[in-house]
This record gives sequence, structure tokens and C-alpha cells, in this order.
Amino acid sequence: MTLYQDQILDHYRNPRNFGSLEKPTHVAEVKNPTCGDSLHMDIAVQNGTIADVRFSGSGCAISQASASLLIEYVKGKTVKTALSLGPQDILELLGVPLSPGRVKCGLLSLETLKKSLTDK
Repeated sequence: MTLYQDQILDHYRNPRNFGSLEKPTHVAEVKNPTCGDSLHMDIAVQNGTIADVRFSGSGCAISQASASLLIEYVKGKTVKTALSLGPQDILELLGVPLSPGRVKCGLLSLETLKKSLTDK
């Protein structure tokens, strides 16, 4: 369990792919009104593949680490693969059990990713 907790803290303190893209093809922003967490995601899709992706936002360690981990996972994968991800996939990436109140924090990145890829 400590290994996963350390991984979450590392991704929270040193988020991967944090920032914005100059010319994203897909953009979304989602807020969790319950706790105030927010995520903004810029995605560049080329030929059905996620060529690049960045996120920004603020919130708890779980929401920010989840975004960092998810983006590392989907970068280079097809849009179809990214859209097929479900809540369980994100919880497995996090690797720690979340209390019912924290699940929404952990899934905010998935919600933002799916919104960006389906909204036009």
C-alpha cells in the first residue's frame, strides 16, 4: 500500500504533462462541486490517436495524481481505447482503495478526458 501512496504523492507533487497545449483539438474543463476540485484538459488527436495531452487544475492529491497517471496511460493510445476506459481502470491506476467520498475525486480525470473527446 505504501508504494501506491508514494506514487500518488509523487504524481501530486510532480505531475506529469501538466500545463496546456498550443493547438489542442479537444478541450474540456470539469469541476467537482462537492469538494471544489477542477481539471482542464487539452488533447491533440492525430489520425485517431492521442498524440499529446496536458492538464491543469487544482484540487486534492487524489484528483491531481489521477489526472497525471491517466494522461501518462492514454498518451499514444487511440481515442477508442481512451473512451473505453471505465471507473475501475482509473481506480486500478491509482492502486489504493478510495472512500466513497473520494471516488469522485479519483474519477474527475476520466470524466474530463471523456468530455474532451466527445464534446465538439
